[in-house]
Amino acid sequence: MQSAPDRHEYPAHWEADVVLRDGGTARVRPITVDDAERLVSFYEQVSDESKYYRFFAPYPRLSAKDVHRFTHHDFVDRVGLAATVGGEFIATVRYDRIGADGMPASAPADEAEVAFLVQDAHQGRGVASALLEHIGAVARERGIRRFAAEVLPANTKMIKVFTDAGYTQKRSFEDGVVRLEFDLEPTERSLAVQRAREQRAEARSVRRLLVPGSVAVVGTGRAPGGVGRSVLGNLRQAGFTGRLYAVNKAFPEDLKELDGIPAHRSVREVDGPVDLAVVAVPAEQVPEVVAECGEHGVQGLVVLSAGYAESGPDGRERQRQLVRHARAYGMRIIGPNAFGVINTSPEVRLNASLAPEMPRTGRIGLFAQSGAIGIALLSRLHRRGGGVTGVTGVSTFVSSGNRADVSGNDVLQYWYDDPDTDVALMYLESIGNPRKFTRLARRTAAAKPLVVVQGAGSAPQGHAVRATRLPHATVSALLRQAGVIRVDTITELVDAGLLLARQPLPSGPRVAILGNSESLGLLTYDACLAEGLRPLPPRDLTTEASAEDFHTALTRALADETCDAVVVTAIPAIGEASPADAELAQALRSAAATGPAKPVLVVHVELGGLAEALSAATSTAPRPRTATPAPGTAEPGPPDAAGPAPAPETGAPATEVPVTGAPETGAPATEVPVTGAPATEAPATEVPATGAPATEAPATEAPEDAHLIPAYPAAERAVRALAEAVKYAQWRREAADPGKVPEYDDIDEKGAAELIGGLLARGQGLTLGTDETRALLGRYGIDVRRATPAPTPDEAARAARALGYPVALKATAPHLRHRADLGGVRLDLADEEQLRRAYAELTGLFGRPQEVRPVVQAMAPRGVDTVVRAVIDPAAGAVLSFGLAGAASQLLGDMAHRLIPVTDRDATSLVRSIRTAPLLFGWRGSTPVDTPALEELLIRVSRLVDDHPEVVAVTLEPVVVAPHGLSVLGASVRLAPPPARDDLGPRTLPTY
Repeated sequence: MQSAPDRHEYPAHWEADVVLRDGGTARVRPITVDDAERLVSFYEQVSDESKYYRFFAPYPRLSAKDVHRFTHHDFVDRVGLAATVGGEFIATVRYDRIGADGMPASAPADEAEVAFLVQDAHQGRGVASALLEHIGAVARERGIRRFAAEVLPANTKMIKVFTDAGYTQKRSFEDGVVRLEFDLEPTERSLAVQRAREQRAEARSVRRLLVPGSVAVVGTGRAPGGVGRSVLGNLRQAGFTGRLYAVNKAFPEDLKELDGIPAHRSVREVDGPVDLAVVAVPAEQVPEVVAECGEHGVQGLVVLSAGYAESGPDGRERQRQLVRHARAYGMRIIGPNAFGVINTSPEVRLNASLAPEMPRTGRIGLFAQSGAIGIALLSRLHRRGGGVTGVTGVSTFVSSGNRADVSGNDVLQYWYDDPDTDVALMYLESIGNPRKFTRLARRTAAAKPLVVVQGAGSAPQGHAVRATRLPHATVSALLRQAGVIRVDTITELVDAGLLLARQPLPSGPRVAILGNSESLGLLTYDACLAEGLRPLPPRDLTTEASAEDFHTALTRALADETCDAVVVTAIPAIGEASPADAELAQALRSAAATGPAKPVLVVHVELGGLAEALSAATSTAPRPRTATPAPGTAEPGPPDAAGPAPAPETGAPATEVPVTGAPETGAPATEVPVTGAPATEAPATEVPATGAPATEAPATEAPEDAHLIPAYPAAERAVRALAEAVKYAQWRREAADPGKVPEYDDIDEKGAAELIGGLLARGQGLTLGTDETRALLGRYGIDVRRATPAPTPDEAARAARALGYPVALKATAPHLRHRADLGGVRLDLADEEQLRRAYAELTGLFGRPQEVRPVVQAMAPRGVDTVVRAVIDPAAGAVLSFGLAGAASQLLGDMAHRLIPVTDRDATSLVRSIRTAPLLFGWRGSTPVDTPALEELLIRVSRLVDDHPEVVAVTLEPVVVAPHGLSVLGASVRLAPPPARDDLGPRTLPTY
């Protein structure tokens, strides 16, 4: 784009999409010579006051010289960036490099003057803050370390942009002008400011999709059936509180309404704003729809249309164009190939999805990339809510399809401070940005539970994800470190969600078990042991136990200070004295209310009536303010703004008063519940293929302050959910004090940096030799025992004499390294005779010395062999791993992982996280080893990788941990230019 004299090619990598403060998007890109007309048009729309603030004088129009200066850049000493929406400028920023005298200069001058201009209509949207982040990153790339800006005192908005950025600043006032100088090196405060802005912006961008004031369904068919017509009907039936529009370019010109909803041939014809457009047209027609929506000012799109990345390379390119096209107009996209979105809030009542019925209003947020999995989750939550627990209402549901734009990260940003969501459940087939997801998950989990099922296979074809070299198990471990409740199946996802939605977190692992079945109590006891809990001996109330007996036993258990949670087991009782289901449920609820700080779970066998009574016709919804309709009638929903509310339809007698106001239909049918819950004598609810229920189960009214109790059809499922809650509660307690990264006086960070710089000067990536490895690790206080090469028996003997007996003889050929099981290591060689005999055996067994590569090493004190590794993954970031050397880590995969930098608490937990950790702490009478020395080694390796991202891989193997001290017997280090850290750069939306 630039003319020949320009010093650098157009820097395409500076282009980025950003989310602004109000949730809209803008495109940031360099200004080029082709932008002259756009610049002039932009300047004409800026008010005289804003022009005065920019130039310190009346400046009604730009001269030809100004236009040339502001569009011709060398992309080094003079750079201009523009924020665009719909291809037009809404703001600009530029810097000019200056010298110590304030005059234009070139490198090595490292200061530049910076100036902004934002169109008045877009002021207050956070455009200048976003541009400051991007121009700052560009300046650092070009060797500029400091910005200076001169601002009129009355221009308080621009002064605030600079002062709020979080950089180290110096402020002065001279000749009526405020001069601000600030370093561009990111600080903890600047990163915190940037991430807080990112959270607010991305949360608002999702809110625009979930809380629209008006919705247009584009692709609504004239005849019943079809995707568009179905979604329109679902929106109408749910009682959407905003305005609805039906759009189809094939509508006759005289068609004004469709089912009482305004009908239009184009979004452009809608008289009034459209906040959300649901797109259900063939993929080839979508670009036209996106353009119409963008020109009309639509804020977001839910694209149900298929035929994108899931269909192959052509579809992937079509998907990229869709995202670019939508973002150019400031719109965000859910989809394509999406199932839709739901918001059950009474103020919104949005069902812009293919689910024909709204879920119950509740406190669980649900995200699924797969439409099929979303259907299954909605179905299971409804089944468990209607017939088992009554605590499974949904606040919001998002099925992102190919997640070309809006992803799980964005939805997490929304849920973080959403007052209507207490628990977040996510099914993730892929994680596009693991580093960011881990950061957001840690922050979210500190406020509310986050339960995740992560697909273990390759990403679906429609998902473009960053490549990661980390095994699936490692990624799962890192998610757990971030506080994520990581489960393996959607059944476990629902089970955990039920418990966390309405029960308090347990304060420890001690579990009381009581019930009317000794066998079921013992099964629960064994399940607790298997999950690492500490069960108390089960209390058998006998099969003759009454409701009062259950109440007394549960009240006593909750009052016991040696108990942190209670599992109640119940089987059908026989006899005149046996409690009725409703009576037993009421007894358990009232007893649970006496100990509201401890969770209570019920394991029931063939007690459908009890499960329903426990649910007590309540969900996580607030109680209706209006009078309760009589059984068999539907509660009217709010009237549709675009047409009359649908009349309630009749069917089987209603078995629960719907809290959503949606009419309920369908005949009773029996079924085998897919969750494993037992079928009841009363007809069970049949769930259509879409996952929406047809009818709801009977229940009894409960007191408003009833303590709702989750019930499970199997002891193992209840205990597994409880175990996850116990681990999460412990993480919450530990997260309140994450520890610190210790300082060590013997670390030579500067010396290590100089050594790394000199080594990297040789090439782009290299594995260090033995002496270089020892030198670099030595800068961080990590001593690697010297291993002397021994190409001949005589040289082996000479090395042993220098080191002192006893010694070890090791084969270091790649196929023999660390393989003591193959006989490649001979230990405790006490004299030269034993050494020469071992040398002959080694070469006789494995080949010539050149093939074996033998080395002689002084014997280390006996202890436990361990391995320490660190690697920088391009997607997840820097990871520290620890395990025992040999079969434990290689065959069984018994390794623990933490994100770098690790704190002292992280190091302590890392050592104790592996299954074979007891070997370090005196298992079966052995001598405990020096774990504090091991923890210090882990922190030193973490510090090395964190301080020097050029260190992309470190392996210490074996590390022999003795009762006093440790010995690093082998080490390797790999250097390479560090991968880009997008989490430290300016805010950008991902591009795939």
